Amino acid sequence: MHFRTARPTAPEGAHSHPDAAGLAAVVAGARRRAVRDGDRHVDTAHLLHSLLEQDPEARSLVGGPAQLARLLGYLVQRSIGYGLRWQGSVEDSGALPVVPRPATGEAGDWSPAAAAALAHARERARRRGERGATGPDLLAGLVADPASRAVEVLGRAGVHAHELTARIEARAGEFVQDASC
Repeated sequence: MHFRTARPTAPEGAHSHPDAAGLAAVVAGARRRAVRDGDRHVDTAHLLHSLLEQDPEARSLVGGPAQLARLLGYLVQRSIGYGLRWQGSVEDSGALPVVPRPATGEAGDWSPAAAAALAHARERARRRGERGATGPDLLAGLVADPASRAVEVLGRAGVHAHELTARIEARAGEFVQDASC
């Protein structure tokens, strides 16, 4: 039996560094999850799920073990019912123009919100003078759009985007202080 795997491309610039802006495994995991879920587009919930699987720092920012378990539970349910209402639709909060449907019918494009989250992560890294984005950079990008699917899932799990943003910024401030010592 031959299995066909989609190889969608990331938004422009996501793979400009060998480590895919520090998030190669996260990006690849999000692609695989979209294909497995039967989605045509990689969205912010795919990115969030993959990020939490791959990045211990991002996991630590989300909250305690109970909150993280609840969040991962919602993300796992996505493919068996919770996220089915999203299938066949493009996540579009108005951040970017709607992404065209892939000709193959496989997950081949990024939702506008996912593309914006990746761009936000790269911009945060650039402002620090880094070549690659980190997990917390992507997490900040995911919560920057209050209408994204990632923010919806976070909210259902009791993780409030504004509180998460404050934790991300506080952690970034700690690293800035440590680097100046």
